[in-house]
Amino acid sequence: MLDKELRSMIGDVKDGRMNRRAFIQRLAAVGLAAPAAYQLLALGGVAMAEGPSAYKPTKRGGGGALKLLWWQGPTLLNPHFATGTKDQDGSRLFYEPLACWDPDGNMKLVLATEIPSIQNGLLAADGKSVTWKLKPGVKWHDGKPFTADDVVFTWQYIKDPATAAVTIASYRDITVEKIDDLTVKISFPKPTPFWADAFVGAPNTILPKHLFADYTGSKSREAPTNLSPVGTGPYKFVEFKPGDLIRGVINPDYHMANRPYFDSIEMKGGGDAVSAARAVIQTGEYDFGWNIQVEDDVLLRLEKGGKGKTVYAVGGDTEFIALNFTDPNVEVDGERSSMKTKHPLFSDPVVRKALSLLVDRESVKKAIYGRAGRTTANFLNGPEKFVSKNTNWEFNIEKAAKMLDDAGWKPGADGIREKDGKKLKILYQTSINGPRQKTQAIVKQACQKAGIEVELKSVVASVFFSSDVANPDTYPKFYADIEMFQIPLSQPDPSQHMRRYLSTSVATKENKWQGTNFPRWVNKDYDAAITAADMEMDPVKRAALYIKANDLMWEDTVFIPVMHRLKVEAAANNLRPVISGWANETDNLFDWYREE
Repeated sequence: MLDKELRSMIGDVKDGRMNRRAFIQRLAAVGLAAPAAYQLLALGGVAMAEGPSAYKPTKRGGGGALKLLWWQGPTLLNPHFATGTKDQDGSRLFYEPLACWDPDGNMKLVLATEIPSIQNGLLAADGKSVTWKLKPGVKWHDGKPFTADDVVFTWQYIKDPATAAVTIASYRDITVEKIDDLTVKISFPKPTPFWADAFVGAPNTILPKHLFADYTGSKSREAPTNLSPVGTGPYKFVEFKPGDLIRGVINPDYHMANRPYFDSIEMKGGGDAVSAARAVIQTGEYDFGWNIQVEDDVLLRLEKGGKGKTVYAVGGDTEFIALNFTDPNVEVDGERSSMKTKHPLFSDPVVRKALSLLVDRESVKKAIYGRAGRTTANFLNGPEKFVSKNTNWEFNIEKAAKMLDDAGWKPGADGIREKDGKKLKILYQTSINGPRQKTQAIVKQACQKAGIEVELKSVVASVFFSSDVANPDTYPKFYADIEMFQIPLSQPDPSQHMRRYLSTSVATKENKWQGTNFPRWVNKDYDAAITAADMEMDPVKRAALYIKANDLMWEDTVFIPVMHRLKVEAAANNLRPVISGWANETDNLFDWYREE
């Protein structure tokens, strides 16, 4: 779409000649998703409004207990140390952000009073600052007032490298200033088209200064509140058994009218996705089951005459196989998968490309994901405007074998290919659940036919996604050759998601393996594209930069995307959960209720 036409349309919305819905529909026709369209309106000077709420209860409480099954149980309750979304989800029961995202990608206010826009003077026209007005009268669960001091402190806490916060990339380059007790201003060092990153969504919740001030930097892991949160949310903390159970009770002073509906909440960890699906859909023992990564034919059987149903949400989540660019078997200065090493097999790009030809996505979709899967060659699969049309995928064992032959990887006496004394043997790890083990088996079979020996390793999910820096089997440690899982796209913009793989974000011993670039891939062109996208105000040019970044990943075979996954949850027939493809499952928990 031409810039002149876009500006004209924004002007029509400002002047009332076009409504927001028509604007969104016009931009959707050219591939621009609703969330990005809303951001354009804000930068164009159109006052923003929250999306409609379907919440019906007219009083607080009275809904009894809400029983949740998170089969990957949270292991700590500080979102800024969360290496898995389970920890963000558990933390979000108690802590809150300024705003979050609803199912349509609209901004939903939480601790803020209004959505920043140029029209209301809270968003700078040059994209270099945003001001947030905070709700008055909000209290932490211990009765202390929530103020701008808490927001400023949270920024200071996260941006300190010694804290080793996983969210540091969203905070290290910004400045947060207290204007008054209920106003904060965020300044960016450059024009920032997606300004709704810091303090927005489940990964970016705000911490109480009075409880964390003595536990910053190198002392951050010692804070008792990492395991016993005191937040502002709809439920107050009661009990936490890491990996097993979280319990909370209604917050009678909650700042949202008639919320929450439920009197208490329980998040039960452990088990697996299949047992969680049965406990919700078939037996009705629980109200909600998270991340039901279960074969579609199993879900279809459970849904027949059951007490629950599956709930789907479309976002940008991708199940992928990541390749390790360092050597997981060599230790340097007490660190395996060290940046001082190179992977003995994947240093040859032909091996990486051959491996990408050995993932039978169609079989994975047919046998496992069904309604919940879409085949893709892209790592970045949403919003639609940012999805590359330049990539492709292929399943071809013969082509992979020929590529390896031509590159000098010849079958040995045992049928396993080798070159320069190195055998094509790889360790393939993932977390334990049925679909992932079935995917492993499909990939292993194809690799064997191509002369690659694959050893499979399955790690208990609570261990694989653990935030314990002493645990050797976590995905950031990456003590394997390839590993498979997914990282949800937790906001309707790719900036945070793609920033994870900057060269400056590598997971290392020095940063307690909290760096988000776990493949340990370094590419200057990628760094340049992401850096440029972070400050590009032209939406078409910005999208092109993210597409370029995705294509660089594809060309270098950093990831082998297996499936564009829809979010799949299980819910009791009478439960009305609010699930967004652009947010964590608990981000809109304040709007959940049960139909009477």
